[in-house]
Amino acid sequence: MINLPILNKGDAVAIVATARKVNLVDLNYAIQYLDKQGYIPVIGSSIGMEKNQFAGTDQERALDLMQQIIDPKVKAIWCAKGGYGSVRILPYLNAKKIKSHPKFLIGYSDVTALHAYWHKLGLPSIHGQMAVGCQTKTNETLASVFTLLKGGATCYKFKAKPFLKTGKVTAPIVGGNLSMLYSICGSRFNFDAAGKILFLEDIDEYLYHIDRMMLNLKNNGLLTKLKGVLIGGLTSMNDNEVPFGKTAEAIIWEHVKDLNCPIAFGFPSGHISDNRAFIQGRLASLEVTDKQVQFKQ
Repeated sequence: MINLPILNKGDAVAIVATARKVNLVDLNYAIQYLDKQGYIPVIGSSIGMEKNQFAGTDQERALDLMQQIIDPKVKAIWCAKGGYGSVRILPYLNAKKIKSHPKFLIGYSDVTALHAYWHKLGLPSIHGQMAVGCQTKTNETLASVFTLLKGGATCYKFKAKPFLKTGKVTAPIVGGNLSMLYSICGSRFNFDAAGKILFLEDIDEYLYHIDRMMLNLKNNGLLTKLKGVLIGGLTSMNDNEVPFGKTAEAIIWEHVKDLNCPIAFGFPSGHISDNRAFIQGRLASLEVTDKQVQFKQ
């Protein structure tokens, strides 16, 4: 995994819409935050563009991302908003240029598709809060993103929840939004979790679909060689008129409980108010006890 340069005051951070459309006014807080932290906000051409739900066409969003990648003044890419659309731009990205101009990509949820792309190129990326809506999160949410960008270390401790397997491991962490991982499974953009800690989160899914997606990962052999499992927010889950009979946590546990590795639920990351950041592809230490879980990076 390539080590990327840290962010220094005076560096430029580009905000790019890789998925849903975004108005400039929606970025006011993020822009002000960058200013206060001493960074230069760069507004990508995709901001303000509109093509139905998306911030312009797939090609236009990909072009904006690539322009920020090759711009030597830009030191990091902050994805503006999720929803849906990042996976659609993957065929239009230039892997050679991304690898020759390595820089941090920041985002989560729909941006999971881009995290997987970065990981296949041997590049780390930051699973963290988008630019839109960051004012609704805890202070620690954005602080964790910029701590990592500046080369700092993080240590998150949280109370152990039901469905756990104790143990300690140090391994790279990968993953993200379960629905997005499911969408690239079996494609040339598929992710590799062997020998790694797998992180999963999701929002607004039917319980039966959580089961279907986990079964797909299992049947594709993506759960067999894991070094750890870390589950974040499982937010606003839905059920059918005839209940599925299990919670989202219980469904996921059923598919990972026989793995010989540490497993923990309740990691503060995902579609939750306290959305802590971590670096995808980089080594992390995970320690799970009966009472507490500790994650260090």
